[in-house]
Amino acid sequence: MNVSFEAGARLRIDKWLWCARFFKTRSLAAEAVERGKVQVNGQGCKNSREVKPGDTIVLEAHQQRWELVVKGIVGARGSATIAQALYAETEASQARRREEAELRRLNVEPASRLQGRPTKRDRRQIDDVRG
Repeated sequence: MNVSFEAGARLRIDKWLWCARFFKTRSLAAEAVERGKVQVNGQGCKNSREVKPGDTIVLEAHQQRWELVVKGIVGARGSATIAQALYAETEASQARRREEAELRRLNVEPASRLQGRPTKRDRRQIDDVRG
């Protein structure tokens, strides 16, 4: 796999996000860019926007927000180890994502536990409450 760390290398933002494994498909990456979930160097962008090493990307996806610095460009999607070499996440972004993950872990929404039909045990508890 040919990874380029040169300043002259360029790649479309949707393809770079897909190659860096932030999205499973290129169309999902393109949709995120179209919805304004991606900024390059502090500005909104279109799918045709080319990124190069040194660019700063702010990405909101999967209920998380990443601040990334592009380190490399690759011609095709490769392994996860190659994908991790394409970017560096800022320290502030890492700290914020850790805090948000901890908050999500501690504050489970009650509605998320009450999905589907009640179990036999749940039904007995409901009957006991009703009398």
